[in-house]
Amino acid sequence: MTDRSWLQAMQGFAESWTAEELLDWSLHRFGPRIAVASAFGPEGIVLIDVAMRLRTDVKVFTLDTGLFFPETYELLTKIERRYGIAVERLKPALTVEEQNQKHGPSLWQHSPDRCCYLRKVEPLRAKLSTLDAWITAIRRDQTPDRAHAQKVEWDAKFGLIKINPLCDWTNDMVWDYVRGNNLPYNPLHDRGYPSIGCEPCTQAVQNGEDARSGRWAGLAKTECGLHQRPEPGALIVLRD
Repeated sequence: MTDRSWLQAMQGFAESWTAEELLDWSLHRFGPRIAVASAFGPEGIVLIDVAMRLRTDVKVFTLDTGLFFPETYELLTKIERRYGIAVERLKPALTVEEQNQKHGPSLWQHSPDRCCYLRKVEPLRAKLSTLDAWITAIRRDQTPDRAHAQKVEWDAKFGLIKINPLCDWTNDMVWDYVRGNNLPYNPLHDRGYPSIGCEPCTQAVQNGEDARSGRWAGLAKTECGLHQRPEPGALIVLRD
C-alpha cells in the first residue's frame, strides 16, 4: 500500500542504498508500471546502463520535442543498438510547424515556459498517468529545485512515486562511470555543452560558468517544468 508511513520508511531505507540497489528494488517493486525517463545526458546514459545490467526489459522513454540536436538523435540510436531496446519517443500534440502556426514562430524565444509546457510537460503528464512510478537521472547539485530531491519521493505534480537513483552523485562520479565503462555520450559535451536540451535554447558555456548556464541562456529560467517541487506545506495525496 502506498501511504505516507510507507513512503517515509522507504525514504529512510533508500538514502543508504546505491543506485544499483535502488534500481533493483524499484524495478521489482513496480514491475511493468515503472519506466526510466532519459534526455540522454551523461546521467541518463549511466542510469540506463545500470538498469540494463539488472534486467533487459526496462522501459525507457524520452520527451522528443522535435527540437533535439542531431547529435542527440544519433546518440539515442546508438543507445537503442547497444542495449537492444526501443526507446519510446513521446511527442507533443503539435509538430514544430503546427506550433509556429498556432502560437507564432519560435515560441521558445518569447514564451519559453509555454513552449516547454507544450512540448515536454503535457506529453510527460500523459505518459506518467499510465505508471505508478518513474525513474529520473536528476542530481541534487544541478539546480535549486533539485537540491532537496530524495531517492524515493512522492511526485505531487504528476501524482506518482519518483525514483532518483543518482541524486547524491556528483558530476565527477557520473563522468568516471561513463569513461570507466566506455559508454557512448553526446559529442557536444566535448564542445562546451555540459547540459544539453533543445537546439534553439541551448548554447555552449565558457570555462568556469555554471554547467546549466547554457540552457535558456540569457533568461532566469533553469528548469523546463518537469522537476519543480511543490510549495512548502502543499497538500500531498498518495494514491493506492
